[in-house]
Amino acid sequence: MSVLEHWKVAPEELDDILLERPSLRGFLFGYVAEYKLRKLWFSGPAFTDLRRPNNHDRARRCDLAFTYKGARITVEVKSLQATSIRRHGERLIGKFQCDASDRRKVTLPNGDSLQTTCLVVGEFDLLAVNLFEVNHQWHFAFAKNSDLPRSKYRGYSPEQRQYLLATLMEISWPLAPPFELEPHRLLDEIASEKRRDG
Repeated sequence: MSVLEHWKVAPEELDDILLERPSLRGFLFGYVAEYKLRKLWFSGPAFTDLRRPNNHDRARRCDLAFTYKGARITVEVKSLQATSIRRHGERLIGKFQCDASDRRKVTLPNGDSLQTTCLVVGEFDLLAVNLFEVNHQWHFAFAKNSDLPRSKYRGYSPEQRQYLLATLMEISWPLAPPFELEPHRLLDEIASEKRRDG
């Protein structure tokens, strides 16, 4: 029995509910994106010990973790904001939020502790941005955490900003660096770096 059958909810009723509640639609869409990402890119035999960490564990920031070529790799999944998409000549430019859902205390590599919604550089390995809103196809853009833009918020010192990711990032279609349409080259780099660093 499906969840909808168990709840005695018809598919058209669920459509009505989702159309009436944009926040619920966004919440569900994020989980659908994570599911599609796993099925499309991380379900083959090269990926073992695949796990989805607990959403309430603030000490571990990632939506997906797996072992690839002997290295434990974590992936954070974000979605392009449909309302942000604009045409600039031949390109589409959009934005996506790349932050924690709420403020929490973090300790930076330099020892500073602060309350922030910013994600910390190195807190996860690979970013996957859901681009469904570009052409209603399940495409993702991938970038290494270390290549992502840093926060420019003046409330942090220049030293602190080097360890904090920007909370709102821009992405274009067709993609431009640091984003790529497939993750394999980036995964190979990350796995190699992790093996080298021990």
